[in-house]
Amino acid sequence: MSVSIKSAREIELMRESGKRLAEVHARLGEAIRPGMSTLEVDELGEKLIRSLGGVPNFLHYHGYPASICVSVNDEVVHGIPKRTRILKEGDIVSLDAGLIYKGYHSDAARTHAVGRITPEAQKLIDVTRQSFFEGIKAAREGMHLHDISAAIDAYVRPFGYGIVRDLVGHGIGTALHEDPEIPNFAQRRRGVRLQAGMTLAVEPMINAGGWEVDFLKDGWTAVTRDGSLSAHYENTILVTDGEPEILTML
Repeated sequence: MSVSIKSAREIELMRESGKRLAEVHARLGEAIRPGMSTLEVDELGEKLIRSLGGVPNFLHYHGYPASICVSVNDEVVHGIPKRTRILKEGDIVSLDAGLIYKGYHSDAARTHAVGRITPEAQKLIDVTRQSFFEGIKAAREGMHLHDISAAIDAYVRPFGYGIVRDLVGHGIGTALHEDPEIPNFAQRRRGVRLQAGMTLAVEPMINAGGWEVDFLKDGWTAVTRDGSLSAHYENTILVTDGEPEILTML
């Protein structure tokens, strides 16, 4: 495994890529409403990415047909936007998006409420988001990669939620997916030693029920096997000699 260490120039480009993606997510979050189709979400997302000087990195990636992964309720990730899929009051929707700016990738995900949702659904969203922040407390030079995994696991497990095992975080830079893979559940080994200049996409995917997922016939959409709700929260981060820097938050 070869984990790339970014130069000062590369880090600045990663910051710019991340800042633009954070703006896209902020605008999409404001736009989400009942009655909107998932295709409308995708079309708005692509328009925003391009207007900010980026290129959608998900579009045509290994054949994926859209710029924004739009996953509703029991869809964990990689939901394909459709004109016929209409968001309803009480749904939760996960938006996974990324862009390329001057050759450098950013990647981030958010789960949003559609109108008013149940307290149980809101709790799942909140715990998933917080698990990311618990995880990156371990994303410091001198720590080990799987310290991040263990911290996410330790925070989530007491809630009784399922931590998705078939999909994990990853390194990121001039490619959308670089080494290393970053599981969101505890590992037996500690993994590679973290060094300043590593850029990582940390992305807990948490199910209200069991951790198991299935993949639909479209070859992309992952859904919870038991039909329970799923939430997703992701940011691109930079490992430093102190606190990690989150590149995809405004």
